[in-house]
Amino acid sequence: MKYYLILFIKGVGFGIANIIPGVSGGTIALITKIYEELVFSLKSFDIKALKLLISFDFRGLIKHINLYFLLAVFTGVIVSVFCTANLFKLLFTNYPILIWSFFFGLIAASVYSVGKRITKWSSQNIIILIIGFIIAISLLFISPATENSNLFFIFICGIISVSGMLVPGLSGSFILILMGNYELLLVTLVELNYLLLAVFFIGVVVGLLGFSHILAWFFKHYRNKTLSLLTGFILGSLSLVWPWQECLKWFNPELQKKCIESTRYLPEITNQNTFIAFALIISGIVFVRVIESFSYKETV
Repeated sequence: MKYYLILFIKGVGFGIANIIPGVSGGTIALITKIYEELVFSLKSFDIKALKLLISFDFRGLIKHINLYFLLAVFTGVIVSVFCTANLFKLLFTNYPILIWSFFFGLIAASVYSVGKRITKWSSQNIIILIIGFIIAISLLFISPATENSNLFFIFICGIISVSGMLVPGLSGSFILILMGNYELLLVTLVELNYLLLAVFFIGVVVGLLGFSHILAWFFKHYRNKTLSLLTGFILGSLSLVWPWQECLKWFNPELQKKCIESTRYLPEITNQNTFIAFALIISGIVFVRVIESFSYKETV
């Protein structure tokens, strides 16, 4: 029971990260050491799982898909989405620099946390890390596309948006903004456009299962190279969560929602809030180290 309670708590952290723009749930999954098991568990939804279901071998199916693990994690995700979304909205509205400072420290520490899992460094791994870094940085320079309600494109949006859940360093909501359909899908959710929601959800499921198979294959055959790429993604994503930013272009100018173009600046060292912000960065780093230590004790 204690094991599944811990998984539930990790799922809460995973879910919180997924509702924060610029923060990747995959990063939190890596920090809390559930990432690989999550990927391989999702990958187990395959032909064998279907055969077990058809033959009514529910005990075998539960074991094959690691059902209790997935239930514990995704229950935490669902609870976090419904219980903390408004809280974080309030915090980001009133204390943006302080909240981003904590997350900057958290993600900065995760660069080391993920990188140290690479068992053998080579020139290839370093090059792959740099490629991951460049890909993450390049997202800052892409202009958002125009809105597109074509059903096939909505399906593609569903596939791509789930990348933020499985690929550390990438934010699904930020990618939807770049694809031009962030607002459309928000309206779809509020107004319950069942056709668009169904197509988007099918895309999410296809993306979730498809990415999990791809990532599982890469982890199995190229673990160090995969971790190098993910480390580069996370390192590059630090630019997205730098606390001191001034927005130049809003996704919704009237309400000033979702900044899509900003300039970054260095804070005034003498400012009291700057000291608090740096303290929160350090707190984020310490938080990751504590989680790592806690996760390590679970495995010994």
